[in-house]
Order: sequence, then C-alpha cells, then structure tokens
Amino acid sequence: MRRIDGSSDDAGRAITQTGGHGDFRPQSLEMTETCHCVVNPTMSWVADGPDEVRKAAREELRRGANQIKIFVSGGIASPTDPVWMPQFSDEEIRTAVAEAATRRTYVMAHAYTAESIARSVRCGVRSIEHGNLIDRAAAEVVKEHDAFVVPTLVTYDSFHKFGKESGAPDHLLQKLEDVRTAGLKALEILKDVGVKTGFGTDLLGVLHIHQSEEFIIRKEVMSPIEILRSATSVNANLLNRGEELGVVREGALADLIVVDGDPLADLTLLTKQGAHLPVIMKGGQLMKNAI
Repeated sequence: MRRIDGSSDDAGRAITQTGGHGDFRPQSLEMTETCHCVVNPTMSWVADGPDEVRKAAREELRRGANQIKIFVSGGIASPTDPVWMPQFSDEEIRTAVAEAATRRTYVMAHAYTAESIARSVRCGVRSIEHGNLIDRAAAEVVKEHDAFVVPTLVTYDSFHKFGKESGAPDHLLQKLEDVRTAGLKALEILKDVGVKTGFGTDLLGVLHIHQSEEFIIRKEVMSPIEILRSATSVNANLLNRGEELGVVREGALADLIVVDGDPLADLTLLTKQGAHLPVIMKGGQLMKNAI
C-alpha cells in the first residue's frame, strides 16, 4: 500500500523456500539455476539457506519494504505444499529477523499450524498472519514474546461461498477445508489467552469486495469495540505507528471516517463497500464527502 506522503506500508515481495507457500511454479517446471530468484515479480522470492534469505530480505528493504514477510507453513493457494508442512529452518527465520532489525523493523510470517507459529515467534517473528490452527500452548508462546496474530477469517468464508465461480483453482478449494472451520476456534483461543489480535482480510481479485465482512464474522467471538480496536489501534501498534495511526489526536495522520449510525450497535454499517461512510479522509485529505 502506498500512502499519500509516498511512504510504503507493505512488505514488498515475500520470501519462501523451494516448494513453499510462495513458490507457485507448476510441478513440471524445474529450477535450472541456483536461486535467490524472483519467482513471482509481484509476490515472492524463492530462497534456500540463510545467505539467500539474507539477500532477498536486503533487496526488499533496499526497495522500500517496511517489513519482511516470510512463509513458515504451507498454504491453501500454493500448488505443491500441504498446509501442515513446516517451512524454513530456524536459522533461515532468524536471518530474516536479523536483517529486518538492521532497518529497525520486523518480520511477519504466514503460518497456520501451532508448531510453525510457536517456532517462528521464538525465532523473533513479530506478527503471525492467519494462525487458524493455533492451539493454546502456541498462543501462550505468542503472548510471552509480545507478538501479534492477524486472523483473516473472511478469506476462507468468501472462498467457500464464491471461490469456484470466481475461478479459484481446484487445489485451493480442496485445501480450504483444512483451515476454514478452525478460524473461529482460533479467535476464541487468542481472546482467552490475551494475545494482541490485529485485523486482516487477505482477499484477492473479485473477492476483495467482501473484505469488510470480517467485522461481522468476528462478532461471534469478539465484542464490537474489540473488533474496532483490532482494526485501528492494535494494527497501528503492530506497524510501530501507534502515535500516528489508529488514534484521533493532534499530530496523528487524520485517517478518519464518518459512519452514518453507531457501529458499536450495528457492525454492518462498516460493510457494503463504504455505503454507510459518507466521509472518508486519508492523511487529512478528503477522499469522499457525501454530506
């Protein structure tokens, strides 16, 4: 995401191992040269071993990434890795963390399983993305290390409802069931343990219009104020920008909305692609004014 002031809030291209979640090459394609290679110019690097991970992380930081993203478990969108598959060695993970630290920033990790979550947090990862298969023991490790988890429950709900008609590949729809029904249980564990829980969606393409339904799904476990805080102040603190984002105060960036109604009483006011948001301001500039 590129802000009005020109700064970037994204992690650049993520880093994956050969055959990991970010390696989208078809199985028939062989690697004909040694990697630190860009497999998908908009999404990922393949890097094997600490030196290649270091090179990829340094390159993304050079290009302006505000944090580094790695894949430490299998995923549903990639073609060759089962969801339960652990990815990257401890040394590779620690290398990414060390390189991020040279820019006073952090590593975020795609992780589903309890094992991959606990291992990556112990290696210094600050934020876990998804976390559907977390258990209480892993959640305790996350809390102990003062890390964050960012569930993306609407992703699995939307792929379940609309994935086939939107053109999602068969392998994604097959692996979807490995994680879909576990999301709310994970949210319950995170709340019970007291883990700092951010707000994410992770939707792709035409399914992006469903992103705000994350507010509604979380209501089964969290209170409206907890959900709103996860999307504002918790996310801002995760980004190390708690003084300027997610707050209304003098000197903050003035990313503000006006809601036509009370979202604490009715979270659906935050859905329908801004239909109930007559005013949207970003960085002090009006993006929408329907009043």
